[in-house]
Amino acid sequence: MRPKLILSWSSGKDSAFALHQLRLEQAFDIVGLVTTINQVHDRVAMHAVRRELLRAQARHAGLPLFEVDLPYPCSNSEYEACMRSFVERAVGLGVSAVAFGDLFLEDVRAYRERQLAETGLSPVFPLWGKPTPALAREMIASGMKARLTCVDPKQIAASFAGRSFDQALLDELPSEADPCGERGEFHTFVWAGPMFESPLAVRLGEVVERDGFVFADLTLEQAAG
Repeated sequence: MRPKLILSWSSGKDSAFALHQLRLEQAFDIVGLVTTINQVHDRVAMHAVRRELLRAQARHAGLPLFEVDLPYPCSNSEYEACMRSFVERAVGLGVSAVAFGDLFLEDVRAYRERQLAETGLSPVFPLWGKPTPALAREMIASGMKARLTCVDPKQIAASFAGRSFDQALLDELPSEADPCGERGEFHTFVWAGPMFESPLAVRLGEVVERDGFVFADLTLEQAAG
């Protein structure tokens, strides 16, 4: 019997590809996705993706979605309290592992490992250490489709917001930018790929600058297929 696992789901390409990788490896019984949501703006934290889009992703992935609502503004202690509550719920459901789409930031991994220590949940990092130039190309070659929903204009041009995550975009990124945006250069929303039963139909809306970042709004048209 495979151990039960929940995947930390940001709505972006790294968590989506982590789901694909976990399914290929078949080492865990994936029983759900978990996402933190800004309860004031009703959007995924940092990615600024609407809750309805997040729920559509979970449906197309064929998995239950655990939504952790966060206050706004949210202190670190408030965030950790919300996550402790979720961890207790997950353990009660028989879950023994949580997977993350982290790629190479050691401090982020160490934080997750500290927070899960002695909780009964083990951290899993299915994409850890993969060279990001090759990983970005692998994601695109798999048929994964995504758009950039958040851009840090201090690292890459604001005009990247709303664009498709494809080879043309990779070719235009500045040489110092990570191809997977692992240092916060950008965040994405995945609308199609091998992790979904069928694509989502999404429409690009307004692009705005807020709090030092550039956000591209996406709306759900209808489920395709």
